[in-house]
Amino acid sequence: MSEIHPTAILDCRCDLAADVTIGPHCVLSGAIIVGSGTRLVGNVYLQGPLTMGKANTIYPFACLGFAPQHAKFDPQEPGHGLVIGDRNTFREHVTIHRAFTDDGPTRIGDDNCFMVNSHVGHDCLVGDHCTFVNNSALGGHCVIDDHVIIGGGSVVHQFCRIGHGVMMAGAAGTTMDVPPWFMITGINVCGGVNLVGLRRSGMSREQIEEVRWVYRTLFREGHTVKHALELLKERSDSDLIQQYIQFIESSERGICRGQGQGARGMN
Repeated sequence: MSEIHPTAILDCRCDLAADVTIGPHCVLSGAIIVGSGTRLVGNVYLQGPLTMGKANTIYPFACLGFAPQHAKFDPQEPGHGLVIGDRNTFREHVTIHRAFTDDGPTRIGDDNCFMVNSHVGHDCLVGDHCTFVNNSALGGHCVIDDHVIIGGGSVVHQFCRIGHGVMMAGAAGTTMDVPPWFMITGINVCGGVNLVGLRRSGMSREQIEEVRWVYRTLFREGHTVKHALELLKERSDSDLIQQYIQFIESSERGICRGQGQGARGMN
C-alpha cells in the first residue's frame, strides 16, 4: 500500500503504484500516474496530465507538469501533459512544464539528474542519462539526446538540438544545434571534443580519432559547413561519421561555431 502523509493533497484522478511514498504537504492535481518505487520527499507539486515511471525521487518544491510559460496558452487546458521515465532525480525547485502543442507531451527519459533550480520548458524531449546542473535551463521545443551534461547556469535556446554526449560548460549557452560529443565553452562556441565522455562511453581509440577528425574538419580547417559536409561524406562508410552527416543535414538552426569563427550556416 502507498505511504501517503496525512498532510498531502491528492486528486481523486491520481493512480499510484502500491509502494509509492508521498511525503508531507505534497499536492497532486489532475490525472496523474506514478510508478512503483517513486518517492516524493515533501512539498512536491505535480500537475496532470502527468505519467511518471518507476523509482523516481522528487525533492521539496519541485513543480512538474504545470502550464507552459506562454502568453497564448490557457493554463486551464490540460494539453498533452508531461511523461517521465524511470529512475530520475529531481532536486529542489526543479520546474518542468507540460506541452503547448498537439505534437505530444513534454518527455523526460530514464536515469536523468536534474539539480537544484534547473528548468525544462514545454514540448522538450530529453533522452537518458543526462545531467542538468544547478540553474541550467532549456527553452521550449528543445531536443536533448542521451548522455548530455548541461553545466551550471547554462542555457539552451528554444528549438535547439543538443547531440549525444555533448558537454556544456558552466555559464555557457547556445542558440544553435550542437553536434554529438562536442563541448560548448561559451555562447555558441564549440571549444573542443568531450574526450572524457568519449572514453567513459567505451569508444575505441579509432572511433575517438574519428570524432576528433570531424571536429577539426568543421572548426579548425577553415571550411564552410557545406564544404566540410562534403568531406565528411567522403568517409560516410563510417557509422559514426554518418551520424554527424545526418545531424548536420537535419539541423534547422544551423550548428555552433568554433573558437573565433562566425555564424555557421550551410554556405
